Amino acid sequence: MRIVLSRLSAFGDIVHTWPLAEALVAGPERVELAWVVEEPLLPLVAAHPAVTLAIPVATRRWRRHPFAAATRREVVAARAALRRFGADLALDPQGLVKSAVWAALSRAGERVGLDRAHRREALAGAWYTRTVSPAPEARHIVDINLSLLAALGRRPPFGAAPDGRFLLGGGAGDGAERGAARVALLPATGGAGKSWPAASFAGLGRKAAAAGFSPLVVWGPGERALAEEVAAAAGGAVALAPPTSIPELAVLLSRCAAVVGGDTGPVHLAAALGVPTVAVFVATDPARNGPRGAQVRLVAAAGTAAGRGRARTGGAGEVEIEPVFAALLAAIGPAA
Repeated sequence: MRIVLSRLSAFGDIVHTWPLAEALVAGPERVELAWVVEEPLLPLVAAHPAVTLAIPVATRRWRRHPFAAATRREVVAARAALRRFGADLALDPQGLVKSAVWAALSRAGERVGLDRAHRREALAGAWYTRTVSPAPEARHIVDINLSLLAALGRRPPFGAAPDGRFLLGGGAGDGAERGAARVALLPATGGAGKSWPAASFAGLGRKAAAAGFSPLVVWGPGERALAEEVAAAAGGAVALAPPTSIPELAVLLSRCAAVVGGDTGPVHLAAALGVPTVAVFVATDPARNGPRGAQVRLVAAAGTAAGRGRARTGGAGEVEIEPVFAALLAAIGPAA
């Protein structure tokens, strides 16, 4: 059986879809899995052991240059790759029009998405042949995604956690090279209002340094200015990490004693790598979107009133430095 998974973005959402990919290929029937993904996030998909074919798209860049010859060539090439795959079934856990359209472009005979209450855009349903309603106990986005296994008549393994160790290529992340005192701080998030303030990260960095840790501000594309602000406000107590690709980021995080950050993809990745992770949630529902892993601690101001198709809880709350620092100490203990 050939299945197309249409989860284009974002970083953390792709991490939260890994358990679905793993479950799809773990059944009794042989499954080949194609995954349609935005090109900057391709490393999160292409090397995944469950994925037969990763098909990159560039919807944001294409929207900026809709009539460019290069846009037309790339769209045609992505559509051709999707159709050559010859999918029997397309699954759309993202629930957006753009993801539903790519599911439809697969020409799969059956195209399945989530019901209206669990998807972000109602119009996406116009491209489905049927929808799935997750069970009431499926509150976390990982479990909501896993509910799509119903399209194969299979019981979802609710409670599964993402496993990102495939990104390490078997050569890192076993703890042998983990820094005994290095703490990664991840101040950036993908949405306005979701971030713990830079001043709070700087204050945490100072406290961590005073306790014998080595704080390191980690940043991604478009985040350097914020990272430099945190480092400067910490008064030399915090170092600035170099720029990293996604595979390099995975290795860097795997070698840290702990990671602290908000509702952002690299925090979910750290949890999936088995790194002690402290997640600070100020405006999204941790019961729905919190990182999953054996060594995760949550410090949250946000409530759990998000709609089933949304992560936001409403207005942002405040989280003080002390409970975050206490969670960090509980995660890894004081530095020697």
